[in-house]
Amino acid sequence: MMAGQEQHRRRVVLFPLPFQGHISPMLHLGALLHARGLAVTVLHTGFNAPDPARHPELGFVPIHEAFPAEVTSPGADIARQLLALNAASEGPFREALASLLRLRGGGGHQADVACAVVDGQCYAALRAAAQLGVPVLALRTDSAATFRSLLAYPRLLDAGYVPVTEERLDEPVPDLEPLRTRDLIRIDGSDADALRRLLARVAGAVLASASGVVFNTSEGIEAPELAAIRRELSRPAFAVGPLHLLSRAPAEQTLRAPDRGCLAWLDARPPRSVLYVSLGSVAAVSRAAFEETAWGLAGSGVTFLWVVRPGSVTGAGDEAPPPLPDGFSEETRGRGKVVAWAPQREVLAHAAIGAFWTHCGWNSTLESVCEGVPMLVQPCFADQMANARYVTHKWGVGMEVGEVIERGRVAEAVAKLMVGEDGARMRERARHLQMQATAATSSAMDSLVQYILSL
Repeated sequence: MMAGQEQHRRRVVLFPLPFQGHISPMLHLGALLHARGLAVTVLHTGFNAPDPARHPELGFVPIHEAFPAEVTSPGADIARQLLALNAASEGPFREALASLLRLRGGGGHQADVACAVVDGQCYAALRAAAQLGVPVLALRTDSAATFRSLLAYPRLLDAGYVPVTEERLDEPVPDLEPLRTRDLIRIDGSDADALRRLLARVAGAVLASASGVVFNTSEGIEAPELAAIRRELSRPAFAVGPLHLLSRAPAEQTLRAPDRGCLAWLDARPPRSVLYVSLGSVAAVSRAAFEETAWGLAGSGVTFLWVVRPGSVTGAGDEAPPPLPDGFSEETRGRGKVVAWAPQREVLAHAAIGAFWTHCGWNSTLESVCEGVPMLVQPCFADQMANARYVTHKWGVGMEVGEVIERGRVAEAVAKLMVGEDGARMRERARHLQMQATAATSSAMDSLVQYILSL
């Protein structure tokens, strides 16, 4: 790891949150930093460990954590899961970083670690790096809009906007337009006190420990939100995205093997004729909502590619994809394809894709924006609500599938987006937003590298 020319580079240490939507942008960032002359070491958990073979230019060092079942269980309460993950990883991360600092480079000099870049959800690792005297940057893998609402959390708590209550769901949130109370960070069914503690610790760690914040977003689509964050923070904020476009990595880091046969299937479909449906790598819906989705797709008459992964239906187990409703495959034969996982970036870039039914995780939202694909939104938890609100009411490039998933409404929304006049207008706005999002240059990344070298 320290051999050859790597000895003479200043080093950046990365630590991603061990979930797919967080690992991918962190590794894209690592590849970009390495391409600009920095040595990069990735400290990582054994749980959901990244594949070193996909990034031979980076060094990978496991921290040898011991996670309780509360962290690794697919059905865990998300807020409690992240609290437990932070508690269990703090000590192993601290020791791994300290060991790296003790390593000797060429000429007997101590390893030259310029800084650490830690996932913003890993508040304990942010704190540990700062306590070891290592300058640390927080990588936010969500939108700037979401982070702005996180910074506002103490004010929102005092004003009674959070925790979210039924009677205030549709109230606009002052200074966070176009967000309503229902669009703030929330996890329905999660322990409310655990969520409050988690959000307070995440925001507090940035303010107490971070020397700067890095965003996987673009000035072209979130300039007002970034400007507001910079006014509030007393440290730099860098918008270096979209990372998946700027990185030379050939494809996203996935924890599941994608079914690449769906690309050949798309090749045989006319332009903009296929609805791509995927709720990401973590979200799960009830069996009733799953069946209504299936019959809504069937009733829409639209051609679709649907990702049905293991664990996507609550209570159905995580070893195999949940069974489709009886008669669904026969009803949709010739115009529907169901896969357990898809190479999403390639799918969204395919000419046959006309729209994307998405949970509005930030990676999925950004990938759709960067391909000019309009969206049908079904947010499930956390930052997805704010992203969905921006898609529908700030950028105007999508519509809601509806809070209640019902087959008639699903069929109507799908047809409206795919073949209706409203869908055509959203498609045009999506192409315009694509130009804004992809107008990124290397200047933001260059500024980040200069800042790292100054630390």
